[in-house]
Amino acid sequence: MPSNPYLIIHNNQGNLRLPLVGRHYWSIGRTRDNNIVIPDRWISRNHAMLQITEKGSFYLIDLGSRNGTFLNKQRVSIPVTLEDGDQITIGESEITFYASEIDSKIVHRSQNSHRDSMTSILHVRRLITVLVVDIRDFTILTRSVEETVLSSLIGTWFREAGKIIRNHGSWVDKYIGDALMAVWFHTEEEEEVSKEEILKIVQALHELNQMTQELSSKYPLPFRLKIGAGMNTGYGMVGNTGSGDRPDYTAIGDTVNAAFRLESATKEIGKDLVFGETSYNSLAKIPPAQQCFQNYHITLKGYEEEQQIYASTFDSLELFLIRYFKKSTLGN
Repeated sequence: MPSNPYLIIHNNQGNLRLPLVGRHYWSIGRTRDNNIVIPDRWISRNHAMLQITEKGSFYLIDLGSRNGTFLNKQRVSIPVTLEDGDQITIGESEITFYASEIDSKIVHRSQNSHRDSMTSILHVRRLITVLVVDIRDFTILTRSVEETVLSSLIGTWFREAGKIIRNHGSWVDKYIGDALMAVWFHTEEEEEVSKEEILKIVQALHELNQMTQELSSKYPLPFRLKIGAGMNTGYGMVGNTGSGDRPDYTAIGDTVNAAFRLESATKEIGKDLVFGETSYNSLAKIPPAQQCFQNYHITLKGYEEEQQIYASTFDSLELFLIRYFKKSTLGN
């Protein structure tokens, strides 16, 4: 068996082998904008996704498909971890997932080799802004909502979130269980983020919350669906881990790690949003922002020194945007 993980797709066109290398996610659907295209009328345009974690595990995520995604004949309602030999059913197509060799030493060596090859490509230092968005009380939701409802809800949220982020100049870099990460790469000449750039990201964040609230009202849920977010700006190592006509840019480094810690801090201080100092300073160039954020000094998990952060709520963020656009309209 090859050392790299791969899929075997069984359908009326025969058996097709697809290696899972060179990327950190693969979208599956019937249209050409997917990484894995399966021309099956029972498959949605954007049906499902495979996501590889930093530890080399694979998640299977349904993207709110009409006819569902099934793992070993059980419908997938939340992101699930794949194991060697798992059977995935999408439409009329059967897909078998094969991991690396069963020998754990070989698996470990293969995964390290894959990460080493990715690291060798990530060689450009760039100014980036990282946004991490998390669905609140997700575990409680999985225990209290019927499986098909949960599958549709979470899949639709992932799909719509991806559209919003693309509309504002980025894409979802990682889907991680009940969260996602997006990265905005700023131009090489920039030493700081312009107010126009940071405003674009803030607008995406506002729309993500609006979309979440609209979805919440469409499903029979025990409580309203909420999200929290952390944003951080700084330098990171970025590059293309894809190949051919499907580039796959990603970022690594402390800026990325801190963004996840900032998102976790929202729960600690009871706010919806937490921005790192550099992100906030870019936004603070727009005067109404200063009235909508509170300054905190906390020690983020995994860091020894106290950090200065800026926190707000989605209501305050909406008020900021209303004031900004009203002022811009009057100015014109």
